[in-house]
Amino acid sequence: MDITARSAAELHTMLESKAISATELVREFIDRINKVEGNVKAFVTLTEESALEQAAKQDEKIARGEKIGPLAGIPMAFKDNMCLTGIRTTCSSKMLENFIPPYDATVVERLLDAGAISLGKLNMDEFAMGSSTENSAFFPTHNPWDLSCVTGGSSGGSVASVAADEVAYSLGSDTGGSIRQPAAFCGVVGMKPTYGAVSRYGLIAFASSLDQIGPVTKTVRDNALVLNAIAGHDTKDSTSVPFEKPDYTEFLVNDIKGLKIGIPWEYFGEGIDQGVARVIQEAIETLKGLGAEVTECSMPHTEYAMPTYYLIAPAECSSNLARFDGVRYGHRSQNNEDIISMFRKTRAEGFGSEVKRRIMLGTYALSSGYYDAYYLKAQKVRTLIKQDFDNALEKFDVLLSPTAPTPAFKLGEKLTDPLSMYMSDICTSPLNLAGLPGISVPAGFVNGLPVGLQLMGKAFSEGMLYRVAYTFEQNTDFHKVKPELTAEVVL
Repeated sequence: MDITARSAAELHTMLESKAISATELVREFIDRINKVEGNVKAFVTLTEESALEQAAKQDEKIARGEKIGPLAGIPMAFKDNMCLTGIRTTCSSKMLENFIPPYDATVVERLLDAGAISLGKLNMDEFAMGSSTENSAFFPTHNPWDLSCVTGGSSGGSVASVAADEVAYSLGSDTGGSIRQPAAFCGVVGMKPTYGAVSRYGLIAFASSLDQIGPVTKTVRDNALVLNAIAGHDTKDSTSVPFEKPDYTEFLVNDIKGLKIGIPWEYFGEGIDQGVARVIQEAIETLKGLGAEVTECSMPHTEYAMPTYYLIAPAECSSNLARFDGVRYGHRSQNNEDIISMFRKTRAEGFGSEVKRRIMLGTYALSSGYYDAYYLKAQKVRTLIKQDFDNALEKFDVLLSPTAPTPAFKLGEKLTDPLSMYMSDICTSPLNLAGLPGISVPAGFVNGLPVGLQLMGKAFSEGMLYRVAYTFEQNTDFHKVKPELTAEVVL
């Protein structure tokens, strides 16, 4: 097995035993990026020089005999909506193409303090708005399993970089499924933590009541290790929740005997690919065979989740993106007659079509005369969706569904059909509305493309999700299968 294909936990063992140095490890990953990035296109910005400097510091610690943490010396990367001091942070938008933050996001600070080595910033749908990473202002990212297919989105670069072994793990953000859906499409593990469990300070906002940062990894163990590092209260984030953070690795036990798993039948309705349904049914049988008690249940307001999401998220986007006006930072239009034309031209030039579409949707929903009919009603339905989850999770330890209704689709297939693209998040967006945790794990394949199994739980029950996901992973081999990538550019 190539070194870059190993899990973060395995790489930590190699570093501790001095089988490899952090500098050698970083060079291995840089070589891998040079080999496959021409096909995958996961990175917006590569920071090779600073990565080697960080690695040298970790090697000095190891040479002094200091004990290193589980993520120290291991190469990773950040979705390009998380601020890093002195490193270009674009949100894959022309609006922020040359923006360089003067501070670190809290998650960045925590990982760098843990000794993680940042290799750079990863491609995404512009301002995290999209389900395929085709809305990037720079280029689409390609699925390592089939270069003619999308990676999913909006964290497509975060997920593709892990699937292609360009990094050991990454961070993404999840507003309506933007970690879990691409994780399913690319056959890796993606966790959306409970809202408030991970600080959003330094995350460039899309929809503030929905956004959540989470880890993308090759294994469930790695996912728990990364969440250990980034979760926890942060006074800089007013939505951060003070809670007693456990060691998530303590939940990694290969045992689910007696656990109650609910299957909401609404998640298996119209639009679910037959191959995906078959894979998920096989996963259910596997979990039953391992001793879980699996029962069907109903969450009656699920059908309203998509319209609710696509009123609330654009409304918050309209408010959050009002700050990009060409005055303080980011793109500014030139040769303007007055300040109003400067505002208008700046936003017309700086934002892509999907971002403009959502700003208009959100502004309309918040406008006088329509606020009560649309935004306020959507918030009331959001409460009903949350109650569905609360009621179901009184009876079950976890809920189970497909992560995405289909395997990865072809690049360009849904670009001219926004509603079809939005339906890619039909299984994931309800959880964001409820603010609850969810994880996607590899569950099988349809026509050679990965399928993800989604597990959902109560607030701050990430440990329980890890327990079920780890047990499933340890009793299947789907996470061990790797896509075949070559240095030859075939795009």
